[in-house]
Amino acid sequence: MLDILIMSGYESYTLRDHKKARRILLSYPDSILFINIDEGMREAEWDAYIREIRQNQKTKTSGIGILSYNSDKALMQKYLMDIGVPCGYIQLKTGIPASTKIMLNVLKANEAKGRRQFVRASCADEPAATMNYKSPEGTIFYGKLLDISCAGIAARLERFGDYPPNSKLREVQLNLRGKLILTDVILMGNRKDDTHEWIFLFDPRMQHNHKLEIHRFIKQSLQKYIDTLNI
Repeated sequence: MLDILIMSGYESYTLRDHKKARRILLSYPDSILFINIDEGMREAEWDAYIREIRQNQKTKTSGIGILSYNSDKALMQKYLMDIGVPCGYIQLKTGIPASTKIMLNVLKANEAKGRRQFVRASCADEPAATMNYKSPEGTIFYGKLLDISCAGIAARLERFGDYPPNSKLREVQLNLRGKLILTDVILMGNRKDDTHEWIFLFDPRMQHNHKLEIHRFIKQSLQKYIDTLNI
């Protein structure tokens, strides 16, 4: 489910610490939190936890949804009608495809994607995220990835050839934590505030397995960020 959410353009994380989740909502109150009430605490404790979030002035704007295999109608009514969770009660017993479709509809209705079309992961603090390109003349250029999405990358190259915008660079090699991807990219240009930072778009005809590797890297990077977030 998480893979599909990220591939659909939603910045998604998993959390196992409900106390940390509440602290994150205090800092990012417009987030959407789907809670699996079958795990971690007893249902009565989840009830109190969710009511506190809904009643707290600092987190009442947060979107809360329920995930559960429990299809008891009275339980569903309590969360949907009594507590008033705005993002629904998703029955996991319907299967991953159906549950994911419902979640995607909820996220779309809540405009969770905003204006962003693709999920972007920062690589600035990831030493094992690099690129290199061998020009037709045999010159090799090395770069450090700054961020990545399924659409393209931003990279810092201290030395780079004189290529005009929209140039197609063939067989650029990406190293994503040891996973090597060889793909063509289209040079968009450099960032105005730093002439050593360049923007590249991936060739739309990139191999499917390479796209999957990039999505996995993005998911791992996002999860690493949330796991190490000191909040």
